[in-house]
Amino acid sequence: MDDAETDPWPPGERVKNYAAPGVTVRYDARRCAHAAECVNRLPKVFDTGRRPWIDPSQATPAEIAATIRHCPSGALHFSLPDGPEEHGPVPATVTALPDGPLFVRGEFEIDGHREVRALLCRCGNSGNKPFCDGSHLRTGWTSESP
Repeated sequence: MDDAETDPWPPGERVKNYAAPGVTVRYDARRCAHAAECVNRLPKVFDTGRRPWIDPSQATPAEIAATIRHCPSGALHFSLPDGPEEHGPVPATVTALPDGPLFVRGEFEIDGHREVRALLCRCGNSGNKPFCDGSHLRTGWTSESP
């Protein structure tokens, strides 16, 4: 497993890649909303009590891909050397979560980068715009706020 590789997206941030035969998992900590879909669905791969916390050698590439597709924030992505590439529905859908961010799922671009899932800030307070960083919870922002 190689967690030393980094990807320059977003600029200036460390994005870690965890590789195992047949799959690479990409994790961007700044995008993580801590929804725990990964931990709850596949704890043998995603274990926050272990370092490194992602070990893709513990499951099949298909199991990992199926789990990552449930990550709402887009903090997790996968790549398979023989494909298929991760895709989202077309057209993309946007759902305003009650008292929370916009959940976008589908094929879209942000700042020239291809995306398939994202939680976008709706309160205006995120320190990681356009992505949600949970500021709405700290500030008490609600869907009814001005």
